[in-house]
Amino acid sequence: MSEKIAVLGAGSWGSILANLLTENGNDVRVWSNASDQVKELNEKHTNEHYVPGFKYSDKLVAYDDLEAALDGVAVVLFVVPTKVMRLVANEMVEVLEKNGNKPIIVHASKGLEQGTHKRLSQVLEEEIPERNRKAIVVLSGPSHAEEVAKKDITLVTAASSNEDAAKKVQNLFMNKYFRVYTNDDVIGVETGAALKNIIAIGAGALHGLGYGDDAKAALMTRGLAEISRLGVAMGAKPLTFIGLSGVGDLIVTATSVHSRNWRAGNELGQGMPLKEVIDTMEMVIEGIPSTQAAYELAAQNHIDMPITNAIYDVLYNGKEVKTAIDELMDREGKPEME
Repeated sequence: MSEKIAVLGAGSWGSILANLLTENGNDVRVWSNASDQVKELNEKHTNEHYVPGFKYSDKLVAYDDLEAALDGVAVVLFVVPTKVMRLVANEMVEVLEKNGNKPIIVHASKGLEQGTHKRLSQVLEEEIPERNRKAIVVLSGPSHAEEVAKKDITLVTAASSNEDAAKKVQNLFMNKYFRVYTNDDVIGVETGAALKNIIAIGAGALHGLGYGDDAKAALMTRGLAEISRLGVAMGAKPLTFIGLSGVGDLIVTATSVHSRNWRAGNELGQGMPLKEVIDTMEMVIEGIPSTQAAYELAAQNHIDMPITNAIYDVLYNGKEVKTAIDELMDREGKPEME
C-alpha cells in the first residue's frame, strides 16, 4: 500500500532513500532548507553536489517549505546531521501541532549528540511528544548511498521497541536489492552505528600510513570489542554487535572509499592537518564528534577503550598518528577475552 512519506534531509543518503521509497510506489516528498537544491531536484531530477551523475525519479518532489512537506504524511524519515537533529525535530513538532498528524518517526542518521552523548532516538523522544508520534524506528546497517543508487544488494535493520512500527518500516523499504530485517535492540543498533565511525577513521589512518591488511583486520576486530564493551554497559544486547548494525556496518565503513570517515582518516595518515581535512570534506564527518562522546562515555562508565582513546588524542590533542599507533602496540600484554 502506498504511503505518504516526508524525508527530512536531501544529502546523499536522504535523497537516495527518498528515491528508493518513491520507486517502491510511495508518495514521497524530500525536504531541504537549500532552495537551489530543491529547484535542481524538481527541475533536473539531479543532486550533483551529493550524488553526481544520478537521475532521480520524476515522481519524487522536493520542498523547502517544511509545513508543505509534512502535510498529511504517515511517516517522517530524518536523515539530517546529528548536530541539527534536535533543531529540525523541534521545527517539525510546531508543524505537527498545527496539522494534527501523528506519524511514525524514522531516523537513518548515525552519531551521538555532542555534549549530552545521547543517542538520536533519545533526542527525538525528548523533542517529539508522544501525542505527535506513533513510534520511533531506527534504520541502520552497512549501506552507502552510492551503492544503493546503483541498486547493489544492501541489507539493513529497522530497530524499535514497537514491533508493528518496525515491520511497517521494513515493508516500506524492502525490494529486490534492499532487504530489511527487524530488531528490538535500539540501544545496540544506535551505539554500533555511531561508534563504528571512530574505528573507520583509524582504519583510514592505517591505510594512509601504508599499513596492510593484517593491521586493518586487527584494528576492526579490537575496535568491535571496544564498541561492544561500551554498548553493553549502556544497555545493549551483546549479539547485536555481530549483526548488520554492528560488525556489518563496521566492515563497510572501515574499508570503503565511499566512507567519509575512512577518507578523513586516510588524509590524516598522509599528514594532512585535521582542519584541512574537515574543510575539504564538505560533508559532516560524524566520527569526529562521536570520538569525543565515546571517550567521555568510556571515562564515565570506567570502560577500557584504548583505540578510541588513541584516536581522541590524534583528533583533539594533536598527537601524531604514528605515535598513537606505537603507544597502542607498546602496551603490556592482556588476555584477548578480558
